[in-house]
Amino acid sequence: MTNAGNYKYSEITEQIIEAFYKGCNALGYGFLEEVYENALFIELVAMGLFVEKQKLIKVYYQGKEVGEYFADLIVDGCVIVELKAAESLCKGHEFQLII
Repeated sequence: MTNAGNYKYSEITEQIIEAFYKGCNALGYGFLEEVYENALFIELVAMGLFVEKQKLIKVYYQGKEVGEYFADLIVDGCVIVELKAAESLCKGHEFQLII
């Protein structure tokens, strides 16, 4: 195993990546994000994980609500998955990444 074992949610993220590749390899390229989201949802649930789709998350700044965000998938209540069906990532996509 790589350094992934050092990260808090490495086991869940490894399962997410496995499920992603399984779905993408079966479906191939060219579909809208929703198709891949639904396939990933099916794979993750089959793995026994709790998955929520298009979950509303309220965003707060200094104790005040400043907006809302819809997470594509939330896995086991701790990992947000944001899917992108694009030929390449642009800066706008990169800003959505949470490290």
